[in-house]
Amino acid sequence: MKLSVEIQDHDCRPVGEILHQIGGKWTVLVINKLSDGPMRFSEIKRTVGGISQKVLTSTLRELEMDGFVTRTVTPSIPPRVDYELTDLGRDLQRPLQALGQWAVDNRGRVLEARRQYFYENPQSSRHHPHRAQVPAIAAE
Repeated sequence: MKLSVEIQDHDCRPVGEILHQIGGKWTVLVINKLSDGPMRFSEIKRTVGGISQKVLTSTLRELEMDGFVTRTVTPSIPPRVDYELTDLGRDLQRPLQALGQWAVDNRGRVLEARRQYFYENPQSSRHHPHRAQVPAIAAE
């Protein structure tokens, strides 16, 4: 898919800057979880499997800074902190949901392409981070 001529004729750095933020693994998962409504930090951490407290804190801070999420502190003991998508965050959620569905629908095809690549290029597999996730192809 090609970008429109208008976008192609301009500096790509602004697009790259935004894609860098919204394209992160944890960002996509957090926005997806928050699409169901406001959540407390502990709820997000529990439902986004494998994320550390430090990474979740950083991700939520960046999402708040960029206007995708609001953080609401309710005074209590202990303080209650809720996170919620803003209008901008809900707007972003739609294309991320489509991308997520594409990933689910095409995971098998991607893994098969990856298997084939490593079969044809065994020297590439030694230090590749995704190699452990791809079963070897039996010799033909």
